[in-house]
Amino acid sequence: MSSGSIGGDKRNVADALNGIEKPWQPRRLVSINDHDVKVVKLLGEFVWHTHPDTDEMFFVHSGELTIQLRDRDVVLGPGDVFVVPAGVEHCPKAVEEVSALLFERAGTVNTGDAGGDLTSQVREM
Repeated sequence: MSSGSIGGDKRNVADALNGIEKPWQPRRLVSINDHDVKVVKLLGEFVWHTHPDTDEMFFVHSGELTIQLRDRDVVLGPGDVFVVPAGVEHCPKAVEEVSALLFERAGTVNTGDAGGDLTSQVREM
């Protein structure tokens, strides 16, 4: 799906987020060029992982998200953006539910190189 072309489908971020029932289950909102914009709800601690070949951008829509890095924590609130560079090990954590958008290269697996029970195939809205 390409939203960058004329005639793409209009999407509403709040409506898309309201349609997500479980945390850590990203849904593709739109695609642009070779990247996906995903909506996701986050709650609890994810797994430590890397994306060896691609950056990952977090945009917090609501709540407070901590991106744990091995040398520091980055705390994001509503409207904040943070890019985890390719190959940097990280672990998102949300004490209370967070609604966020992820900007990633198409095909990026949410658990990166870690795999495991929280691995989720991205679903369409």
